[in-house]
Amino acid sequence: MSSPSPSPPAPAEEEGRAPTKYVLITGGVVSGLGKGVTASSIGVVLKACGLRVTCIKIDPYLNTDAGTMSPFEHGEVFVLDDGGEVDLDLGNYERFIDVTLTRDNNITTGKIYQSVIEKERRGDYLGKTVQVIPHVTDEIKQWIQSVSSVPVDGQTRPADVCVIELGGTVGDIESMPFIEALRQLSFSLGKENFCLIHVSLVPVLGVVGEQKTKPTQHSVRELRALGLTPDLLACRSAQPLIGSVKEKLSQFCHVPVENILNIHDVPNLWHVPLILRNQKAHEAIIKQLNLARSAGPPELRDWTDMAESYDNLNNSVKVALVGKYTNLTDSYLSVVKALLHASVACSLKPSIQWIAASDLEDATAISAPDAHAEAWETLKGSSCILIPGGFGDRGISGMILAAKYARENRVPYLGICLGMQISVIEISRHVLGLEDADSEEFNKDTPNHVVMYMPEVSKTHMGNTMRLGCRRTFFSKPDCLTSKLYGSPPHVDERHRHRYEVNPSFVPMLESAGLHFVGCDESRNRMEIVELQDHPFYVGVQFHPEFKSRPRRPSPPFTGLIMAATKQLGAISNSSNGYVGASD
Repeated sequence: MSSPSPSPPAPAEEEGRAPTKYVLITGGVVSGLGKGVTASSIGVVLKACGLRVTCIKIDPYLNTDAGTMSPFEHGEVFVLDDGGEVDLDLGNYERFIDVTLTRDNNITTGKIYQSVIEKERRGDYLGKTVQVIPHVTDEIKQWIQSVSSVPVDGQTRPADVCVIELGGTVGDIESMPFIEALRQLSFSLGKENFCLIHVSLVPVLGVVGEQKTKPTQHSVRELRALGLTPDLLACRSAQPLIGSVKEKLSQFCHVPVENILNIHDVPNLWHVPLILRNQKAHEAIIKQLNLARSAGPPELRDWTDMAESYDNLNNSVKVALVGKYTNLTDSYLSVVKALLHASVACSLKPSIQWIAASDLEDATAISAPDAHAEAWETLKGSSCILIPGGFGDRGISGMILAAKYARENRVPYLGICLGMQISVIEISRHVLGLEDADSEEFNKDTPNHVVMYMPEVSKTHMGNTMRLGCRRTFFSKPDCLTSKLYGSPPHVDERHRHRYEVNPSFVPMLESAGLHFVGCDESRNRMEIVELQDHPFYVGVQFHPEFKSRPRRPSPPFTGLIMAATKQLGAISNSSNGYVGASD
């Protein structure tokens, strides 16, 4: 697979078009304050005002993209339609604002330096000494302005507003070139085209019980020393800020009191846009950007209904998530959100039971018997089982045992990517009697590679070499359950991220054992969807349906899992119309 162009092409300017305005989100004091949710929520509110919004995430690390990072480093790798492997915050943007972003919407230091060095090698700088200023900063500015001009909502004209999130914390050495580039961009665009929102923390010391403003004061002081002055403050706190704290922040940070927003802890994240709306964040941003003629009052009735209806749900469904990276739940953020969307559509709250796959293994019964017993008790007490994607052989035996339990005990099961491959290995071993059946990823020497390395994938390079992005899957059996869940279309388009696939030479044997391959790619040789015969719900998909799940458009495979777990699937199984709302 060819690498993307390191520098996006600059689109032609549309004559007479108002320039795209920019809202920059920075963070101070500590990382993990929720800049991504804040940026997404601001996008929701501005879109509700009738403005068209796009987003950019800046990650100052040297990696070209997130593709080779461990989930323990930065959480999940989110995959876009164009195959971009990006930061999980772009998943938040897509889910909240309902846009389709590209790999270029995620800027990294690696991409910027790669582009600058390639230009230097071509002689584009005409023999000049290549430096951070102006060459790196100019590249950052060009990238931002080029990407912000690309529509992401299906229309042809560029967006009205581009929300930029700067990753990390103000003062980090790796983000300094970006800070300087953004300072220059702010100056060249002018105040009415650039709005800076600084997200900070207002902690409460346990002994005193007082909301402390000093960390925010120092953070703003450092930001101003770098040449950027915030127009709004978004203060994170456990409880709502008291009036005197806002006044103190206003006095010491040179931000009007009405521009100090408070994002306090809420029952669910869908409340954050409503908090911003209630505090008139949109009015401050629209005034700063001179967009009063283009924007109206925010229309958030549907969003309000969604947030409040979730709070009023009383019943839950237990979902056993058997994975490799369960110590960091952000590793499966999109899976968690897809379960949330599907459960809410079924008037339920998801109760995710996190199970480390290795805890289910027989070896753990000897080394850590309490953890082994607890894991099995949790699995058996759940209403359904989900095995998500992953790489490497750690925990594979536990996943196979979980899939076997689901098959033998008729427990609803959904396998995603690796989870589908696990179901193939399990049935090959325990139904077909191929005891040494395995994936080429885990055992290169077995003669029964029921899962094999994809022929076209590089075996020497790891980054951007998998089968990535949105691919078409054709239903080979139109009356299958998965097709009905999608509304019985001839095909579906879902996002992929894998370098292993089911070995087609074993497909006839597996189908004779009752594992039907009901979806495949255009070649008809690459298996995409499996269903187990005579089972309430046993589905595996090679793609990642979680990446396209939205709050009001839940992913059909996830919806099917939740419906099966709560005995609501009968009407779908006997119908050809599919799940209402699954694909509208």
